[in-house]
Amino acid sequence: MRPTLALAALLALALVLPARAQEAVAAESAPAATLPAITVSEVTPRKLTDRIIASGLIAAVEEVQVAPLVEGQPLDRLLVDVGDMVTEGQVLAVLSKTTLELQKTEAVASLAAARATIAQAEAQRVEAEAAAAEAARVVERTTKLRESGTAPQATWDTANANAIAANARVSVATQGLESAHAQLALAEARLENVDLMLSRTEVKAPVAGRIVARNAKIGAIATAAGQPMFVITRDAALELRADVAETDLLRLAPGEKAHLRSVGMTDALEGTVRLVEPAIDPVTRLGRARISVDEASDTLRTGMFVEAEIIAAERDGLAVPVTAIGSSPEGSTVMRVRDGLVERVAVRTGIRDGGLVEITEGLTAGDSVVTKAGAFVREGDRINPVPAATN
Repeated sequence: MRPTLALAALLALALVLPARAQEAVAAESAPAATLPAITVSEVTPRKLTDRIIASGLIAAVEEVQVAPLVEGQPLDRLLVDVGDMVTEGQVLAVLSKTTLELQKTEAVASLAAARATIAQAEAQRVEAEAAAAEAARVVERTTKLRESGTAPQATWDTANANAIAANARVSVATQGLESAHAQLALAEARLENVDLMLSRTEVKAPVAGRIVARNAKIGAIATAAGQPMFVITRDAALELRADVAETDLLRLAPGEKAHLRSVGMTDALEGTVRLVEPAIDPVTRLGRARISVDEASDTLRTGMFVEAEIIAAERDGLAVPVTAIGSSPEGSTVMRVRDGLVERVAVRTGIRDGGLVEITEGLTAGDSVVTKAGAFVREGDRINPVPAATN
């Protein structure tokens, strides 16, 4: 009888122990199951890039206007057209030379006449100097004869007057020779001027580049007034004149790299910020940055609309999702999670790159933060952290 009772007691104990174990496990897991599941993100080092998006129109870095240096002559020939690449000094157009060649013939004749006049003036001066020398000798002889009493006073007076007149003729001849030399210099200057104008009948490119406009027409009278004959883009260099938001303009600096894209482009073009204009439009609150295109491209045209992605900064730093950043009177904050406990931490942010933002102060690598700062959690709450999916 006793063995039967012992066996029954053992069976009852075996049934009671598993039930109590299950109750203990349930009691231990019940608090954890009631905690809210909140997604958290780990603070990790990332390479972050500060990008500024801007857009604008393509324009020439420098446009050079070509006007004729000789006016009043008809245009005979045009040697280039829009789109042609030209070198410095290349002939673009030729003006008529007929009138100027006639003027050159006249100038050559005037030069010959001036040289002949010089020869005549030199001969006249030689003759006047010889006559003056003879008159001086006559005065000398007459003076001796008058002193010896053999020549009357009237003869001496006449000889002296003739000497004075001869000297005056020498002075006149000398001035005539100087005038002839001046006429020769004037004739030479006129001839040089005509030669210069003849050389300028060839309209040449002052710089190398691409012809982007041609207003010249055959038969038109050349004039510097009105539109230029040609417009040249110096070295065919183009730039993007991008409109930039006022807040972004302050982050730009010459030398920063940019990627340029437009409709129809298969690959982005590389550019460099050349100039940040110092003024901001008071109406649109936009500034302007000039981004030069590093390499010539046949896909770009002046007036084309292009978007630019400017790299303002690029560095390695700690990053968290943008959604993890909250705000408070003290500034930016995050909800850090340690051992399931939430605490508010003030941070300082830096670069914003897509969905990530740089943390420069307040956190260390490996920390966990609530992915969405707007989640219904408060400082001091205990949560069940769920790691966010990593990209």
